[in-house]
Amino acid sequence: MSSTKFGLMIVLSSPSGAGKTTLVKLLSKKDNFSVSVSHTTRKPREQEKNGKDYFFVEKNDFEKSIKNNEFLEYAKVFNNYYGSPKLAVIEKLKAGTNVIFDIDWQGTQQIKKSKMDFELLTIFVLPPSKKELLDRLSNRDMKDKLIVSQRMKEFEKDLIHWSEYDFVVINDNLNNCFNEIFEIIKMKINNKPIDYQKNKIEQHIKKLLN
Repeated sequence: MSSTKFGLMIVLSSPSGAGKTTLVKLLSKKDNFSVSVSHTTRKPREQEKNGKDYFFVEKNDFEKSIKNNEFLEYAKVFNNYYGSPKLAVIEKLKAGTNVIFDIDWQGTQQIKKSKMDFELLTIFVLPPSKKELLDRLSNRDMKDKLIVSQRMKEFEKDLIHWSEYDFVVINDNLNNCFNEIFEIIKMKINNKPIDYQKNKIEQHIKKLLN
């Protein structure tokens, strides 16, 4: 699908529970797309597999990798480290594969500053409402009300970084949101203008912050 020699770096970020990871998995099924599998120090969730969803590592090992400059980006989120391995990403991009990053705003800022010789597209995913976000988190993080409360507190802190991204989409319907993201990527790869209703996004942000 890529019309360029190297692959495109595609960042998807969102507040926790907005559906980013599901969208990343859908995108990874497309031809010539691959997910950058992050290293993390957090414990696996049910049905997560080591090496597929994340590389689950000990804190000491992660910190050694930081010292050895092995990460393209890394961040500490909810007291756990997350990081994208540099060499694996570069190999895929040089092979012409589009690499997807499921990372937060901290990691996105680091990638922007890394001055990689590859094109970068950043997309921020928003939930349709605070209520919908709370419902999603309550279902996903199950019975742990403390985790849900913590993530809702971080919601507004994440939200203020929306303007740092190239595009922002609203995940009010999974299929529609995925199609919108995929269309943005196609237009970017083919160097075509992208229709972006920024005013609509700004209005939605105001609603989420009220």
